[in-house]
Amino acid sequence: MIEMLRAWYQRHFSDPQVVTLALFLISGFAVVLLAGDIIAPVLASIVIAYLLDGAVELMRRLYIPRVVATFVVSFIFLAFLILMTFGLVPLLFQQVTEFFREFPNMISRGQQLLMQLPEHYPQFISQTQVQDLIGVVRAEVATFGQRVFTLSLASVVGLFTVLVYAVLVPMLVFFFLKDKMRIMDWAAGFLPEDRRLSVEVWAEVNNKIASYVRGKFAEILIVWSVTYITFVILGLNYAMLLSFLVGISVIIPYIGAAAVTLPVAFIAYFQWGFGSDFVYTLAAYGIIQFLDGNLLVPLLFSEAVNLHPIATITAVLVFGEYWGVWGVFFAIPLATLIHAVINVWPSRTQRVKDNQQDTLS
Repeated sequence: MIEMLRAWYQRHFSDPQVVTLALFLISGFAVVLLAGDIIAPVLASIVIAYLLDGAVELMRRLYIPRVVATFVVSFIFLAFLILMTFGLVPLLFQQVTEFFREFPNMISRGQQLLMQLPEHYPQFISQTQVQDLIGVVRAEVATFGQRVFTLSLASVVGLFTVLVYAVLVPMLVFFFLKDKMRIMDWAAGFLPEDRRLSVEVWAEVNNKIASYVRGKFAEILIVWSVTYITFVILGLNYAMLLSFLVGISVIIPYIGAAAVTLPVAFIAYFQWGFGSDFVYTLAAYGIIQFLDGNLLVPLLFSEAVNLHPIATITAVLVFGEYWGVWGVFFAIPLATLIHAVINVWPSRTQRVKDNQQDTLS
């Protein structure tokens, strides 16, 4: 057993560059797992600065000084935050409140619909089964109500945290953008001089993740806007709330679109019943999802992220379990990181060739 472990270690970790890369990755994951809650504003600021750096670099290519470009991009980002906070959040909160006000009536109508099923389909469902189902639904609704109440109390407690984030995050984003080169030079000082493998991994991951994250942000805005306009034209209630859910659903590939179909169909049915408006709404929603998957995604991402659907779904499940919403959002970039490491991880044959070339040179 010891000989097998020794052979495995010699096969994969005999190169000092491999050990350096492995220690770097383990340290990064350990910091996020153990101190993620403490340094959450810093991590969030790094991600936001990473997203905004593309705009800064674009302005620099136009011969605009980095400090000026940083001020302009930071101002636009702050204006966007203010618009979202005072324009969007109150509207979403209002529609959520209206939905929960109407929710008991929707449940009552749903019960009436269920009670009619044994009359129309007695061979498939009985009155007892319907009553049992209604009991389960009532229990789940009561549990959900308790969770909402608990969440509301927790949100009051977390209000101070939100205010702290609102001050710290924009400030940190500004300094990360302005002092990007100084920070990168400082971080590079901790790496050994021979860091060819780490640089190769970073180059591949940086290109793919930057394209993915920025493309995903653009996809959210486009799908959200198109869905909102469509729902407003159709006259669907809670258009902003539902379109927001549809936009956010693109974060979770394959699963998100299917999950959001339920609330869209639920609201459309209780507003119109099984009529033509209900069919038009679901058809419009299906067209939006079709265009998103077959037109928008190929245009935005192209070959930026080339992962098998099995790997994508597995990454969403695993990272979502560990890091919640953030894990779901960054599941694809993290999977891309792992994929890039596997691609550039030197095999035994490659290391022998490199050693032979070094000897000949």
